[in-house]
Amino acid sequence: MLRFYRFQRHKAMKDKESYLIEKLSSPYIGDDAAVVGETLYSMDAFCEGTHFLREWMTPTQAGRKAMLVNISDAIAMNARPRYALVTVALPRDFDESDIEALIEAMESTATAYGCEIIGGDTVGSDKLHITVTVVSYSRSPLLRKGLKEGDLLAYTGTLGESARDLAALMRGEKIAEDSRFYLPVLRDGFIYEAAEYLHAGMDISDGLFCDTNKLLDANDTGMNILKNINPEIGMSGEEYEMLVGFAPEKRARIEAIAAKHDIPLTIFAEVCKNDRRFPCKSHHFA
Repeated sequence: MLRFYRFQRHKAMKDKESYLIEKLSSPYIGDDAAVVGETLYSMDAFCEGTHFLREWMTPTQAGRKAMLVNISDAIAMNARPRYALVTVALPRDFDESDIEALIEAMESTATAYGCEIIGGDTVGSDKLHITVTVVSYSRSPLLRKGLKEGDLLAYTGTLGESARDLAALMRGEKIAEDSRFYLPVLRDGFIYEAAEYLHAGMDISDGLFCDTNKLLDANDTGMNILKNINPEIGMSGEEYEMLVGFAPEKRARIEAIAAKHDIPLTIFAEVCKNDRRFPCKSHHFA
């Protein structure tokens, strides 16, 4: 029911990430990647103690996910990843087999998406930290800005598995090897085909509620809810499904593309001129 949401208003206090970003003056900041001509630059960190614990993940799983979450930013902007720079803080107890497993996973994952690791840096550490910079290319990048009044908001796939399995790991339980927490599923085929019909988009890394708010903020607009979303789904971070906005007249076309790629598509809101927001707690500085 709509009263469950207790909508937050546009003037809610910003988290530290948003505050930091606002202090930077570059006009290229604000999307999943910085667009400079036809070249896009993106970077994400994957840090032990923040994003995962080492007892949860093998070096192979950590390397694979670190690369996937970075490639996701390129795909979210309708860009083709081409090159990656990788910085790894290696724990002092990592042996050669651990290093080989980590790098092989990163390299094979990058290669699967047409991306080549061309350099980076290594440092010693007491924890495993991986930072990846991806250079990608697009002649028509999909931005966060571009929503119009009356547009529909939708997300791909199913949400909630990542948060559910993270909670299980924190309880000391095991999760499936193909869990979304270990192995995000990227929607490259859908985005590359549907991009020309989309007005705006981004990947869902901080949860549907928080990322919808970001999309609305970027367009200085609001929403009417068309489908109730359980908070356990809406607050599930690190899903890496796509959040997209499009004109109602393009609905049938976009649904057909999603069906072609065997991807569920859930339309949950309509863009309108108000200041409604979802309740959202930062995943970065909780």
